[in-house]
Amino acid sequence: MIKKILVANRGEIAIRVMRSAREMGIATVAVYSDADRNALHVRYADQAVHIGASASSQSYLLMDKILNAAKQTGADAIHPGYGFLSENADFADKVKAAGLVFIGPDGNSMRMMGSKLAAKATAEKYNIPLVPGTAKAIDDIAEAKEIAVKIGFPILIKASAGGGGKGMRVVSKKEEFEEQMKLAVSEAISSFGDGAVFIERYVGSPRHIEIQILGDLHGNVVHLFERECSIQRRHQKVVEEAPSSVLTAKLRDEMGKCAVQVAKACNYAGAGTVEFLLDENLNFYFLEMNTRLQVEHPVTENITGLDLVKEQIRIANGEPLSFKQEDLKILGHSIEIRVCAEDPSNNFLPDIGKLETYSIPQGPGVRVDDGYEEGMDIPIYYDPLIAKLIVYGKDRGEAIDRMIRAIDDYRITGVSTTLGFCRFVMEHDAFVSGKFDTHFVKNHFRPEYLVSSNPDEMEMAAWLSVNLLRRRNVPMKQTSVENSGSKWKLNRMRFID
Repeated sequence: MIKKILVANRGEIAIRVMRSAREMGIATVAVYSDADRNALHVRYADQAVHIGASASSQSYLLMDKILNAAKQTGADAIHPGYGFLSENADFADKVKAAGLVFIGPDGNSMRMMGSKLAAKATAEKYNIPLVPGTAKAIDDIAEAKEIAVKIGFPILIKASAGGGGKGMRVVSKKEEFEEQMKLAVSEAISSFGDGAVFIERYVGSPRHIEIQILGDLHGNVVHLFERECSIQRRHQKVVEEAPSSVLTAKLRDEMGKCAVQVAKACNYAGAGTVEFLLDENLNFYFLEMNTRLQVEHPVTENITGLDLVKEQIRIANGEPLSFKQEDLKILGHSIEIRVCAEDPSNNFLPDIGKLETYSIPQGPGVRVDDGYEEGMDIPIYYDPLIAKLIVYGKDRGEAIDRMIRAIDDYRITGVSTTLGFCRFVMEHDAFVSGKFDTHFVKNHFRPEYLVSSNPDEMEMAAWLSVNLLRRRNVPMKQTSVENSGSKWKLNRMRFID
C-alpha cells in the first residue's frame, strides 16, 4: 500500500493532490524550483526537496532529480499532476523501473494515445467515429495538397504530437495550403521536437465535449459522464461545465461507451479523458485522449460525488473500482472558470506581477483550488493559472448565478486576470441559452467590452468626492464598491441629500 507520495508538480494541482492524500493518511513530498521556494505547495507538504533553477527545463522536467528526491525522502509513489511530465511515457517507465508506483497509466498506454495519429488508428479499429482525414503523417507538400483537395476545403492541419493549438492551421483555400503547411510543420518542430502533421476536414462550428473515464488494473472501465469545454481562447479552455447543456441521454450514452472502448483498447488504468468534437448536427468525432488528470476534473467530482485523486491512488494500489457504470448518476450542475494572470483586453496575453490584493470567494457551493496568497508574485516561468473557481448548483441556472456571485466576491489586484471575461461569458445570451461553440470568443467577445477607467483613478475620484461632501456636511450613503474581474469598478455610489 502507498504510504508516501511525491507530487512531481507545483501550484494548485500539487496542493489538490496533497489534500486528498492527507485525508487518506498518506504522507506527501513536494519538489520545488528557485522561483517556488516560498510557494504554498512547499509549505503544505510534509517534506520538500529543492530540484533546480526556476525554468521548468531545469527543475520540474528533470526526471532524474525527481526520482532522486523520491528516494531521498522514502516516497514509494509519484503523482505527476497535469502538465510537465504527466504524459511522458519515458518518465512513467523510469518510475516503475526505480521500484516506485506511478499514479497514472503505464508507458505503453501513454504511447498509444500520446500520438494523435496512433490514437486515431486505435479508435478506427473499434469503429469509433473520426473526422475524415489522413491516417498517417504527411511531409510531402504536393501529396498533402492533393489529399486536401479530395477531403475538401476548409481543412485543418494538425501536429501529431501537438496540444494547446500549437502546430495547428486552418486552411480555407488551395492557394494558402503550401504556406500554412510549412508554418504548421515548423511550429510542431519548435514546440514538440516532432514535425509530423496530419490533415482532416475542418468542422466549422464544433463543440468540445470530453468524457472522463476511470479504469482499474483488473480490466474494469467506467465513464463519469461529460464535460463541456467549448469556451476557449487560443485553443485553450477557460470555462468548463458538467454536464453539457446540449447532450441528450442517448448521445451521452453513445459517447460514454465510445470513450470506454478507447480506454480498453489501450489497457488503460487510472483517470483519463477522451475528447470529442460535436458538430452542429450533433454528430460526434473522436479527437484525442489525455492520459492524465485534467485541469477541469472538479466539475466531474461535483456532479458524481467522487474524489478523482483518491480514485487514482486506489487504482494505483491495485484496488478494483468500487462502483459500476449503473451506480453512477448525474447530480446537479457544476461550472469551473480558470482564473489566469492574463489580460483579456489585450488578446489574453499573460501578465506578471505581485498579488497586491487576493481574497477568494466563499459560501455554499463555491470551491477555489489555488496555489497563491496575497503578496506573492506570479512567476514568468510557468503557466499563468492562479486558481480554479468552481461552483455547484441544483441546476445550470443556479450554477450560473452562483458563479456570477463568486466572481463578484473574488478580489484580485496587482495583475490582470480572466475574471472579467468569465463574468462576461456567464451573462452572455449565447452561454445562458447553451447555444455556443468553440468560436464563442471570435463571435461574441471584443476586448473593449472589458476596458474601464483606471481603477486607481476611480478610487481616488471616489475618495475626493466623499471628502468634498463631508466638508460641505452633506449626509451620504455608500451602497457598494465592487470588484468584477481584475478591474475595480465603482458599481454604484449614491449620495443622499
